[in-house]
Amino acid sequence: MSSLSKRRKAYDRSLRTLLYLCAGITCALLLFLIGYIFYRGLGNISWELLSSQTSYINDTIGILPNFLNTLYIILLAMVIVLPLGVGAAIYLTEYATNRKVVAAIEFATETLTGIPSIIFGLVGMLFFLQLFGLKAGILAGGLTLVIMILPTIVRTTQESLKTVPQSYREGALALGAGKWHMVRTVVLPNAVDGIVTGCILAVGRIVGESAALLFTAGFGLELNNFITSLQASSATLTVALYVYANERGETGVAFAIAAVLMLLGFLINFAATLAGKKLKRKAG
Repeated sequence: MSSLSKRRKAYDRSLRTLLYLCAGITCALLLFLIGYIFYRGLGNISWELLSSQTSYINDTIGILPNFLNTLYIILLAMVIVLPLGVGAAIYLTEYATNRKVVAAIEFATETLTGIPSIIFGLVGMLFFLQLFGLKAGILAGGLTLVIMILPTIVRTTQESLKTVPQSYREGALALGAGKWHMVRTVVLPNAVDGIVTGCILAVGRIVGESAALLFTAGFGLELNNFITSLQASSATLTVALYVYANERGETGVAFAIAAVLMLLGFLINFAATLAGKKLKRKAG
């Protein structure tokens, strides 16, 4: 028994050491990546870069149009995809009665999540640009991203709704609440964390997307307002990073854009988390 106990202790220690090693390597890689991007990028960020646009005549480089285009496409895509995704998840979880249809839809959404983004870009180009006659811009790019991130919103919201205890629903219905009133006042407030997580994942994919937008949003570096950019070639920050790194050889500008993208991702995650806490507090 003593030898067996010693073996178990040695096995537990070795397994715990292996887990700590895996966690340490993961954290080290993450810190190295973030630190290297900030080290190479923050020094190249200037007010002129952030507040101006690229001009081949004046030989200046600015990413203000790309920053605004990124915000435009996030706003457009999320305004469309949130009602669609959350509504579809509520229907599949709370109202749908045919389990086979629900299972088929869940399988389809999971399959769409794994499709490479460049395929969505090709479909968006053929569908929105050629079939509907839209021009490359924020509208075509945003609609393409809606199709791409809709499965993520549906699945994360659906799984979050499933975590709400069934007793909450039964208690609300027993007190005389209607189906929609129960969903709105009981289920959704308790699923806010999962919905916010889905939104963060969706926004992160929008911010980091370039392959699909190369086909649908274009490479334009001009400064346009929101209405004009809907039907005008408008490069986001990731597309601009590709242009400056590969086509113009501006490595410093590319790292500066990468650092801006990292900071933008942190700010969006913080804002989404804060909004989720306020919504949950208000609903409670």
